[in-house]
Amino acid sequence: MKYKQLTLEKRYQISALNKLGKNQTFIANEIGVHKATICRELSRNSLPKYSAEAAHVIAKIRHKKKPRKIRLTQPIKVYIGQKLKEHWSPQQISGRLHVDKNLFISHETIYPHHLNSPTVYNSVFFKAQFWDGRSPHLADQAQGSVQAGPEMATPPKLVEQRITSIPAYMKEFKGAYGDDVKVDFKRITSTIAIFEKTLVTPSRYDDFLNGKADALNKKEKEGMKVFLNKGCASCHNGIALGGSLQPFQIASQYKFMKVGDFKGND
Repeated sequence: MKYKQLTLEKRYQISALNKLGKNQTFIANEIGVHKATICRELSRNSLPKYSAEAAHVIAKIRHKKKPRKIRLTQPIKVYIGQKLKEHWSPQQISGRLHVDKNLFISHETIYPHHLNSPTVYNSVFFKAQFWDGRSPHLADQAQGSVQAGPEMATPPKLVEQRITSIPAYMKEFKGAYGDDVKVDFKRITSTIAIFEKTLVTPSRYDDFLNGKADALNKKEKEGMKVFLNKGCASCHNGIALGGSLQPFQIASQYKFMKVGDFKGND
């Protein structure tokens, strides 16, 4: 749902109906907007009480301060290209451009192919992290997510300050690593990675590989033979039957190569 700016007239209506004690659903229906718009409007502007004029002025100020997407200039493109070669994620680059250069450039502008995030389950078995394999291991992946602009957008020093300021966290770190532990950004993200390594999902197929012959039924065993005889295991291999980031078109031409924004092995 796209948010539409409220006019001053609408805000006068909200003020009048609010003073009459009408609920948010009634106000929304009366002036023709979504209930969430009324909820957001009142929650933002009701201290000490709602004022249409004040709310309208504040909204204009907020709108002017709203980040605007910037067109990529050649120097910015060079900067982005350099960071990508250094294996920075688009989210890290976006966040760094914001912090260092006060530029608001979406990570989707930097890397516009809209790949979905892979599952964290069984990711400990993958040779690299993210769809394009830009991160070599889970601790590195955690560092990227924490600093990424669209996600947490938090510089390492701020992460350290916040974690070390919470007694409960410090107690847990000392319990795990000893009283003299240095809780820095590297330690924090490596600890996240250690947790992620526990997110594994053993299956009946694992039981079969471990020698339990009846773990798979007849149909499943037939399917496994097809999988092996057709050569699927040449790409889908390893402990997790995947995660090795094989390039496209090893077996045959990929028929969806020119569909949408797909860029092959780029």
